[in-house]
Amino acid sequence: MCYNKETKTSLFKLFFTFASIGALTFGGGYAMLPFLEREVVAKNQWASETQILDYYSLSQCTPGIIAVNVSTFIGYKERGIKGAVAATLGMIFPSLIIITAIAAILSNFSDNIYVVRAFSGIRVAVCALILQSIIKLSNKSIIDKVSLLIFILILITLFIFKISTILIVVIGIVVGLISSSLLNRSDRNKIDEVNN
Repeated sequence: MCYNKETKTSLFKLFFTFASIGALTFGGGYAMLPFLEREVVAKNQWASETQILDYYSLSQCTPGIIAVNVSTFIGYKERGIKGAVAATLGMIFPSLIIITAIAAILSNFSDNIYVVRAFSGIRVAVCALILQSIIKLSNKSIIDKVSLLIFILILITLFIFKISTILIVVIGIVVGLISSSLLNRSDRNKIDEVNN
């Protein structure tokens, strides 16, 4: 992935865009995906819907939080290493400030009934955001019978055998490569039959 040298995107815009996502979304990486898609694809057109799905997939395969990894990829695409640094710092800066402030006072209020109820509400809202991300990703990723079969097999493997998510990602890569190779071979055979 090489960065766009003709881009007009400023480092400040990268920082500010990802800082606003980091400051205004709760629930971690997956809960941020709808906001990332809105800002990156719809508003700023830094990536297409297909590209953002690829960034999500790559971010799952690399260490770290998915939203931070996506911001790094987008920043690099727009402005190279400086853009990657600006976007990544933008994504983590609000969390660093907010979490530091909360950690300083949370121990004094952790048993407060209003704080407990607030966290209960936040957990439900985060579940809804994650579900929205799952539905959007599945609508764009499960596009045919082969991808549906891969999804079902990996889901069953995940729940029955409870294996590592890293291994699940590796299995997904291998199965995807094998299935695309078989489909390409089948398409080539059909073309050869038509030509003959």
